[in-house]
Parts: sequence; structure tokens; C-alpha cells
Amino acid sequence: MSKIEINDTTLRDGEQAAGVAFTLAEKVAFATLMDAIGVQELEIGIPAMGGTEIEAIREIVNLGLKTKLTSWNRALRSDLDASLACGVQRVHISIPVSEIQIAVKFQGNYQLVLTRLKETINYGCDRGLYISVGGEDSSRADMNFLLDVALAAQDWGASRFRFCDTVGILDPLTTYNKVKHLVNELTIPVEMHTHNDFGMATANALAGIQAGAKSVNTTVNGLGERAGNAALEEVVMALKKIYGINTGVSTNRFKEISEFVAQASGCDVPPWKAIVGKNAFTHESGIHGHGVLKNPATYEPFNPEEVGTQRCLVVGKHSGKHLVNNLLQQYGITLSLEEMSSLVDAVRELSIKLKRSLTPEELMNLIPNH
Repeated sequence: MSKIEINDTTLRDGEQAAGVAFTLAEKVAFATLMDAIGVQELEIGIPAMGGTEIEAIREIVNLGLKTKLTSWNRALRSDLDASLACGVQRVHISIPVSEIQIAVKFQGNYQLVLTRLKETINYGCDRGLYISVGGEDSSRADMNFLLDVALAAQDWGASRFRFCDTVGILDPLTTYNKVKHLVNELTIPVEMHTHNDFGMATANALAGIQAGAKSVNTTVNGLGERAGNAALEEVVMALKKIYGINTGVSTNRFKEISEFVAQASGCDVPPWKAIVGKNAFTHESGIHGHGVLKNPATYEPFNPEEVGTQRCLVVGKHSGKHLVNNLLQQYGITLSLEEMSSLVDAVRELSIKLKRSLTPEELMNLIPNH
């Protein structure tokens, strides 16, 4: 696979998550962070919303970032006018391509879809805009019509086509087959846009890349509508570690960026969240703890420092003597085998009672005469 570009849409699709509203300062700070780590493209909002949305987009455009900045638009001239007024040079135009979406938004008139798209692409091209076209609900569209739309968009001047699994109903194998068909027919690059309704957003994004897609939409922490989107940290680390593809994105600030988005969105990161969750590199189990103490690779797919976090060993219900002893050594405490065995039993009993792992202070309090 050749170079894959990350097009992060945290500021657009991420903010569309129910109850999320970033401040202007948060949007500017986020864009600056993403630029600093080398994310190639950011989808920075919807100018047609007007008001503070336009203000934030203009502010980001005026930062002079290296990353490419794209706005999201419907297939309407007025939307492109709003984007032009913000100073963006790249626009994404979304058009429905499935029967159910066309019935709702274009009264079932397939020809009107094509007519509106052509008019909007021509309007944008005449004004020197880079144009990406997105097939909304591509995953449920008739493949022949989807291909007709993509080929027409290409002929009319679009520079990229976005395949959207809008309601997250695909699996990786089906995704691969559908995207491969598109890639084989188009000369412009295909971009992946996947949702996580069945927990497969990242897997489907990767399947699309395997099929030949050159760009992929992500959001930090997988933030997004309903069950969210493909997570930036998951996609980038999977490409790097599973497929050996370096996207050019510096990963050592992923934990920092994850925490920033969690705070700004008011959406906590689950402890078990892949890559950046609190428990991603935390070990309590005796077998795991013993293994990690000897060689971290036994139970870690990569070093935590690669994503800006660190390994954590905790004692609890599942801990064994090796892990407890390791933690005691950090405090210069050595116990006999009999004392250690008694302490491990006490640790398990208290952990079950508290329904969590123990703090270092709670561990120390269990040691007789300490």
C-alpha cells in the first residue's frame, strides 16, 4: 500500500455527536495540535451553519497551518458561497446515493441528484476550489448507481470520492469488495468514512484502505454521531503496527490529544478504550503482570510511550505474588514467603470488597507492622 492520508473530522462529524459543542478557542487549539503532529487534512466545519461556525472556520484558516483545511457542504451553491466566504480552498460536497436517502431528500428523483451535483461541482470548479464528493449512505446504495455518481463526479472535476458507511452497517469483507470495485473504476482517489454502529468503524476503514482507498476519515477517541466514527489513534496505530504503514502522523501525543478532546467534548474515554484508555497498558492479573515484568511484549502489542502514555501495574483480585512483590520493592519492602502469601490473600479480599484495584496506600496498610 502506498501513502495513506488522514483526514480528521473531529471538528465536523465529531462535534455532531449529541450534546457536544466545542468553543472557538477549543477548535483553534485542536487544529493547532493536529497540525503539530502532522495530520494531513482536517474537516473543520459546516459554513452553512453560519454564526460562530463561520467565525471558528475563519479563525482556523487564518492560522496558516500546514495541514489542508476542508469544509463540509451540501450540493447547494449557497453552501459553497458560505465556504468561499470563510476563505477555505477545499470543499467536500455530500450527496445522497441510497434509495432511502434519495427518497427523503430528493423525493426519489435520481436524475435530480445528478443534476444538483453537476451544478455544484461546476460552480466550485469555476471558483478554483478543490472538490471532494461524498456518496452519503454509499454502503446501502445500488452499486451501479453509486459508480455512476462517482464516475460523473470525476468527469465533472471532483478530485476525490468519499465512500460513506453512513449508518455503520458494513463488515470488513463487504467493505473491501465494495471499495475495491470503486477503486478499480475510478482514477481519482477514494476516501473512507466509516461509522461504528456495530463496532466495526476502524476495521471497515482498514478494509477500505486494503482495497485501495488512499484517504481515511477519523475522529479523536472515535467521537461522533450515535456510536461514533473510526478513531484516529486506532487507525493510525493499526496502519503502523499491523500493516507497517507510517502515515507521517506523530503518535507520541495521542494520549494528550485524547484527553483534550475528552475534556472539550465532555465525553469521558472508557478505561478499556483501545490505544488511549486508562487500562490499555494497565496490568493487574498475576499471569499478565509476571509476564510483563519479564518482557513487556508478552502482553503489550507496542510500547506505551509510542502513544504518550505509560505502563501501570496495579494490585487487585487477580494479582499474584510476583506483581505484589514488584510493587513492594519500589518501597524498599521485603517480605517472607509466608508474609507474602498472607498479603496476597488480604489484597484479593479487600479488592473484592471494594470492587476495584487497590491504591499504594491501601496496599501498605495491609502489611503487618508497617
